[in-house]
Parts: sequence; structure tokens; C-alpha cells
Amino acid sequence: MSYVNIEFNITDGLATLTLNRPDSLNSFTTEMHDEVRDAMTQVENDPSVRCLLITANGRGFCAGQDLNDRSVKPGAERRDLSESVEEHYNPLIKRLANLSMPVVCAVNGVAAGAGANIALACDMVFAAKSAKFIQVFCKIGLIPDSGGTYNLPRLVGSARAMGLALTGDPIMAEQAEEWGMIWKAVDDEDLLAVATKQAQKFTKQPTFGLSLIKKAIRSSFDNDLEAQLQVESDSQKQAGFSDDYQEGVAAFLEKRKPSFTGK
Repeated sequence: MSYVNIEFNITDGLATLTLNRPDSLNSFTTEMHDEVRDAMTQVENDPSVRCLLITANGRGFCAGQDLNDRSVKPGAERRDLSESVEEHYNPLIKRLANLSMPVVCAVNGVAAGAGANIALACDMVFAAKSAKFIQVFCKIGLIPDSGGTYNLPRLVGSARAMGLALTGDPIMAEQAEEWGMIWKAVDDEDLLAVATKQAQKFTKQPTFGLSLIKKAIRSSFDNDLEAQLQVESDSQKQAGFSDDYQEGVAAFLEKRKPSFTGK
């Protein structure tokens, strides 16, 4: 597939997906969803990929859904918005959560609506200090989707999540970092370099184990202590049989730098 609404490349184990509708603040259309879906399939099926980096071109990260793509004229038949959510947004959020590698996000500007929640679904979020996150859904009579009602309270607590969702007030990157919503706020001019450096570092790490860490932490919110202890035991069993574990121990004992394969 040739891409118009995104840019996508794979270099030395790092897949970079860049939203590329800057004139529309990278808001999503059906065509853009199709391109992102195709890129994600490549990430999942290419064994050389060890990390995914998501960012965007222009002055904004993503303004969510392009309302022009599903506008409703006065008097026209009302649309079932759940169709778009179930066909496009929900599958994307699930793929990001279940991807067997770290997903790094570099938020270069405003992240609003589904755009904010796609970013928050990633494993490690860097944001330019000028960036802001806005749960704009309430402004047009909708609720946060794309995992917003799931991830946001788990990141910042129910009181803050409720306030952000009910008011639609923006939260700046540095405040988001302070609240634990994102990993780190960085100077605007350093954003891509910092996020890329971390993503490139992941491609050299024992990514099989990192994928198990990702799964275990995500499952913890739905488990009691006993169930989560079992998740840890089962995951440690898998990790112990991995090539990366064998290499890590051998490198430690031989006092050399390990060479991980992600297997």
C-alpha cells in the first residue's frame, strides 16, 4: 500500500509511524485508519522489528476524529458512532496494547480526543513541553473513547480523570508528567531525538522479556494479588527459557556486552 496520510519506515529494528495530515492536525479519516492498519500489520509480521515509535508531522500530534469525515447535516439521518469506534479505534488501541514490543510515542503538539487517548495507549510517552492533552469529547456531547475511560483513570486516578473528562480542560505536558499521565516532557526541539534514542535503545534490549513486562503490568489492573503472582510466575517461566535470558546471563558472567535477539 502506498501511504498518503502517514509516513512509515523500518530501520535497524525500529518501525516509525508518523501521522501526516498536518493541515488537519493529523485528525483521522477512514483512509488514514486504513493506512495505519496496514502499517501495524507490517510491524506485527516483520520479525526484525523490535520497537514501534509513533509521532506526527506539523504543529499538532492528533486532533482525533476528522469531523468532516463523518459530518451530520441538520435534518440528515443520525449516524451510529459506535460503528467507527468498533471498526477503527478499538482495534487500534487493542493492537497497541497487545503488540509484543515496546511502543514509544512522541507527542509533538496538541493531542485531543482520540488523539490523546491513542498516545496514552502507548507504553512510553514523551511530549514536547508545548504539547497539551485534551479530552474534548464533552464539548460536543460525547464520551472519551479509544480507551480514554480505561487508561486515563489508571494513569492519573479517578478524580483527575473525571475532572479532565467532564470539563475538557487541557493539561500541558509538564503537568501531565507530574501527574503520571506520561513518561517525560522535554524541550520541543529535543522531542524527536530523545524519543528516537529511547526507541533505538529498545531495539537492542531483550525485547521478549520487555513484551512480558508489558503484558504483566497491563494485566495487573484486572487481577487480584493471587492472580497477578501467578502471571509473574508464568511469565518468568517463559522468560527463563528465552534466548535473551541465556545471552544475558552468559554476557554477565563473561563480563561482556550482551547481544540480544528478542527471542
